[in-house]
Amino acid sequence: MPGIVDVSQLVKTYGDGTKAVKGITFTVNEGEFFGFLGPNGAGKSTTIKILTTLLQKTSGSASVAGLNVESDAAKIRKIIGVQNQDTVVDEDLTGRENLVLQGQLQQMHGPAIKERVDELLKIVDLTDAADKRAGFYSGGMKKRLDLATTLVHNPKILFLDEPTTGLDPQSRAAIWAYLKRLNEQGITIFITTQYLEEVDRLCRRLAIVDLGEIVAQGTPGDLKQEIGADSISLGFENSSMNGGDVRTKARQVLEKKFDGVSNIVDSDIGLTVYAKNGSYMVPELVRAFDDAHIRLSSIGVSSPTLDDVFLKHTGKRIRVEEVSSANSRGMFGRRRR
Repeated sequence: MPGIVDVSQLVKTYGDGTKAVKGITFTVNEGEFFGFLGPNGAGKSTTIKILTTLLQKTSGSASVAGLNVESDAAKIRKIIGVQNQDTVVDEDLTGRENLVLQGQLQQMHGPAIKERVDELLKIVDLTDAADKRAGFYSGGMKKRLDLATTLVHNPKILFLDEPTTGLDPQSRAAIWAYLKRLNEQGITIFITTQYLEEVDRLCRRLAIVDLGEIVAQGTPGDLKQEIGADSISLGFENSSMNGGDVRTKARQVLEKKFDGVSNIVDSDIGLTVYAKNGSYMVPELVRAFDDAHIRLSSIGVSSPTLDDVFLKHTGKRIRVEEVSSANSRGMFGRRRR
């Protein structure tokens, strides 16, 4: 059964030869909260720009609500809302005036637009600040106003590209709450993000993308269950030792003395080891490494997380890269006073 978003073998190659998207395929169901998880440069923004008709694909197919992203671009724009990484509000206007302006751009007039603006100001908790200039809003308030501007015309699908990048934890949590409420009202939400907690808390399903390719898809629970073991994080004091690299020596110890280990992956600080009942292995690991004269700087045990899923499929962990200017840009990408 077709989804509200259907992507098949989608490819995007830029003029300089950079292949940003490499034949990805996925479906988003109507009413779903779908996450597109990956680090910067993974192809997330390129994909969302194609789906929102801002960028042409190189090959493959993509449709939104049964409409082709190229031949039906104008129709698609009428039924979607889009929030980009940078906050796009006019700081010389009040919050209310920003929303009215967006409504007028969507051909809304009279009592209908006033009623909708009042409703949205309440939804994003900006009623008390509605008649203050947006230039005096905090970063979190601007993000909430920006989100409200995407909702003026009652979109069927909401595309969010890194909507909480650059926000403090409190503001981020507030945005999460608003998005969850919108989804419960029936709006399909497609979100790209680097934040593992974001997709774990909000998304029914997700796709993990790295270097332009989807490396895993499923529910957060199913993907974590695939790990099937606890993760043991090992940090080493010395990167090299007599006879070779410390990671190589550590791998040899693990493979020789521990049958319960299901996988060993390089990490930033050393190794990540996957094994059942990991906490019970810790004393034995410490003794084995001590006997092998391998000095541990840290050791930790945790149940499977989405970070472990990402590490398993890509060989690295996600590093969140903040965009410091996300909340300081005006409507045309420049600072407003």
